[in-house]
Amino acid sequence: MTLKEYKEQRMKDPEFAKAYSDIQPEMNVIRAIIDARLSQNMTQKELSEKTGIAQTEISKLENGTRNPSIKLLQRLADGMDMVLNVTFTPKETL
Repeated sequence: MTLKEYKEQRMKDPEFAKAYSDIQPEMNVIRAIIDARLSQNMTQKELSEKTGIAQTEISKLENGTRNPSIKLLQRLADGMDMVLNVTFTPKETL
């Protein structure tokens, strides 16, 4: 069974689907941080050196054990020479 098939099967369970949906905003932020850093060909250590944020803290952000403030996200964006954008989009209708 592939991961995609497993997810499709689990999403049939309403409790699982709700829990999965509830965590998506956090996962989106984590993915955005990682994708932005990788797009700049930066290691966590290099980002740490540019931002003054400890590499261990960047690791915690990327593995989901620490939630960033907007101020911290802005420091990360600045360190990657990027602009921080936050958007609200309509929920999909099922």
